[in-house]
Amino acid sequence: MFTMKVKKGDTVKVEYEGMLEDGTVFDSTKKHGGNPLEFRAGAGQMIPGFDRAVIGMKVGEEKTIKLKPADAYGEPKEYLIREIPKEHVPKDYEIKPGMLLSMTMPNGVSLDAKVKEVNPNGVKVDLNHPLAGKSLKFRIKVVEVE
Repeated sequence: MFTMKVKKGDTVKVEYEGMLEDGTVFDSTKKHGGNPLEFRAGAGQMIPGFDRAVIGMKVGEEKTIKLKPADAYGEPKEYLIREIPKEHVPKDYEIKPGMLLSMTMPNGVSLDAKVKEVNPNGVKVDLNHPLAGKSLKFRIKVVEVE
């Protein structure tokens, strides 16, 4: 029986589990109702290391990969730590360090920003992806290739 290997441009469905270095699971197909994740291989829809890892896999094949930050969400970028002036901070609730604030950028894109510091002038927030700077491990199983 011929089993197709994933090649760039194929639509692929995978089951996966993403973990931090300490084994803490941060995401998985189970957390999304058990439905496989569907994406176009090699199209940049996934983090780089995950995208590359599925190329060449066959339906039913499983593997575990370890990714350095450069192949995952990158290193944190200092320019993504911003000061929001006091007049732009919601006044209806108390903002504390560690909280996530949902922000709408001028281009209409919504982002979650982690509050780093609250000061008299406003709030310092971190717009980096929460997994930026972290090495990650993924268990991947290809369940379908089109």
